[in-house]
Amino acid sequence: AMRAALVGYSSSEEEEEEEGGRQQGGGARASPRASPRARWVTARPRLPVPECVLDMFREQEEEERGAEDSSKHGGRVRSFPHERGNWATYVYMPYKVQEEFLELLDLLVSHARTYVSSLTAMEEFHISLSQSVVLRYHWINPFVQSLKERLASFDRFFCVANQMKVYTNQNKTRTFIGLEVSAGHFQLLELVSEVDKVMEEFDLPTFYKDPSFHISLAWCVGDLTGSLEGQCLQELQDIVDRFEDSALILRVQWEQIRCKSGNKFFSFPLR
Repeated sequence: AMRAALVGYSSSEEEEEEEGGRQQGGGARASPRASPRARWVTARPRLPVPECVLDMFREQEEEERGAEDSSKHGGRVRSFPHERGNWATYVYMPYKVQEEFLELLDLLVSHARTYVSSLTAMEEFHISLSQSVVLRYHWINPFVQSLKERLASFDRFFCVANQMKVYTNQNKTRTFIGLEVSAGHFQLLELVSEVDKVMEEFDLPTFYKDPSFHISLAWCVGDLTGSLEGQCLQELQDIVDRFEDSALILRVQWEQIRCKSGNKFFSFPLR
C-alpha cells in the first residue's frame, strides 16, 4: 500500500490568526498605515501548528541563532536548511474534536502502545491538502489571495474517515497511525486540484499523486511500520468498528480550509 507522507501538530507557540479568506464580505480592512502586527494580532485561543512546519522551522528567532541541535526537537530532522525570509507554508482542513473522539483516540493509542511503546498521541487533528512548502515573505499575501479566489466556490461537504492505516513521512524518520478517508475522497481531490494550481503559480511542489487522505492520530520516531501493520492494524480497526459513537464522530462536515505560513494563519470558510 502506498504510504503518503503526513504531518502532526504541536500547539507550543503563540500564533496570530489572519482571517485571510472570509468569502462573504469579510471584515473591514484595517488602515494600511497600521503596522502589520498591530493589524492582525487578536486575543484568540492558540491554534494548532502543523508538525511539518515545526520540522522545518523552529520559531524564527531560534533559527536565526543557528540552532541545529535535533535533540531539542524530539529527534526531528529539518527537511531543508533555514534561510532568513523563508516561511514554511501549509494548507489543511482542521478537524473539530469531540469528547467521544478523544475516548476513541485513547483506546486506539493505548492498544497500539502494546506493539510500539513510544507512540505519542496527536494533540490536534486535520487532513492535509498540500505538502509543506517554502514561501518567500513577500509571496505570502499573493499566495493567500490566489488560494482565496480558487477556493471561494467550494461548498461544505462530508467525509467519512474510518479506515485505520499506517503511514511514514517521506524520509521514513517517523511513523504514524491514522484514519483514512473512505467517503469524500472525490471532493478532497477537487480541493487539492485547486491548491495544486496555486502551488504551480508559485513554482512550488504540488501534492502527492494518488494521495491517501487521512487524519493522523499518533506518531513515533523511526520506521515502525513492521510492528504496526498486520495484526496490530487489524486489532485497531476492530476497535474503531466496535466503538459505539464511531459512525457519529468519524463522519465529518468540513467547514473551512486553513493555511499556515510562518506564524500567520489564514482561514477560508466553505460555503
